[in-house]
Amino acid sequence: MMNRLLDVFGSFQKHEVRYVVIGGIAAVPHGVPRATFDLDLLIEASADNANRLLTGLLDADLASAALITTDELLANEITVFKDRVRIDVQTSTPGLRFEDAWKNRIRMSYQNQEFFVASKGALISSKLSARA
Repeated sequence: MMNRLLDVFGSFQKHEVRYVVIGGIAAVPHGVPRATFDLDLLIEASADNANRLLTGLLDADLASAALITTDELLANEITVFKDRVRIDVQTSTPGLRFEDAWKNRIRMSYQNQEFFVASKGALISSKLSARA
């Protein structure tokens, strides 16, 4: 799965997208072995960042990003992009404020490509809130 995301993360870095990986992929670096087939992201819910995200997705050849506007992305709590890989983009998630997740993010690297993952505490808080 990670191999198919390298160009996506590279494009996010190039376009300075503010995001953190949450969900199954984020749990793996924290020691929780998990097989997952999608990428869950929490983004900074600003028009500028949403525009950079859509540009980054298009630049990484995820054509489904052309089917939505910045305003539509921001109007929804979750937007699903399905191309060669599924990416679930969240503008908000229970128990986790983007500002806190960004401040405490963990910078990870896979095959020399950097990406940002929510901290262990942030993931736990989010999971506990989702169950409530």
